[in-house]
Amino acid sequence: MFFEGTFHIDACGDGNRLDRVLETVMPGSGLRLRRRLCEEGHVLVDGRGRKPGYKVRVGQSVQIGGVWAMKTADELGLTVVEREGGFAAVNKPGGVHSAAISGKDQPCAEGVLTELFPGREPLLLNRLDFLTSGLLLVALSPEAREAYLRYEADGAIKKFYLARVEGRLDGIVSVRSKLDTDDRKTTRVLADPDPDSRRWTGISALSHDNGEGSSLVRCLIMKGARHQIRAHLASIGHPIIGDSLYGEGESPFGLMLQHQRIEMPGFQAETVPLF
Repeated sequence: MFFEGTFHIDACGDGNRLDRVLETVMPGSGLRLRRRLCEEGHVLVDGRGRKPGYKVRVGQSVQIGGVWAMKTADELGLTVVEREGGFAAVNKPGGVHSAAISGKDQPCAEGVLTELFPGREPLLLNRLDFLTSGLLLVALSPEAREAYLRYEADGAIKKFYLARVEGRLDGIVSVRSKLDTDDRKTTRVLADPDPDSRRWTGISALSHDNGEGSSLVRCLIMKGARHQIRAHLASIGHPIIGDSLYGEGESPFGLMLQHQRIEMPGFQAETVPLF
């Protein structure tokens, strides 16, 4: 639901908290959402941002600055699957944004991390495409984020994905092609090999469905680029089923790509395989 507009406080709202009177123009919204909108400056009273507990007065103008109703972690289908030391892993379903998109205010996993980890300073460490399901890694402190960046630079992080692809794929394949991720809708696979092994995609065939003409594969990356697995698989003739950018179109099952396991020093997590 999208909220935008201006209203004036009447006698019924006089002296009430701002987060309470917002309910009259945001029917169906939760108190937590309304408080968050106030805290993040989406609600102005007489042109000024006010805290949720601000007591409004008759005649004051309240403006809601065009926001999508933020959802709770439960409504987004997010679950914490592992928490150890300074890190945590959250499972995201397909069809949910990982992080906020510039110029848009749509629900995303990043927006509810403080709900999942109250009293901490959660920082999202990786992103998944909107249609990709699986693990999002979270640092619970600035120090943990710095450690993650060191591990990534050292090639000490392993991210395992499951994908169901078109055609029969056998054995083990290493796709080492460079990727052009410049500002375009799709990532372009180049002819030259990438000297950085952290940018390679290791692919292992797990099973085949001869009736449907598809294969289940496990992919390993260490420092992923945008659409890396999707583009690399398509480049060897095995696009992911349900991939409308690199394959033959959408699937009733969605994009069949899942970030299923992550391993790094002192932390590992995995979620239930979907395929």
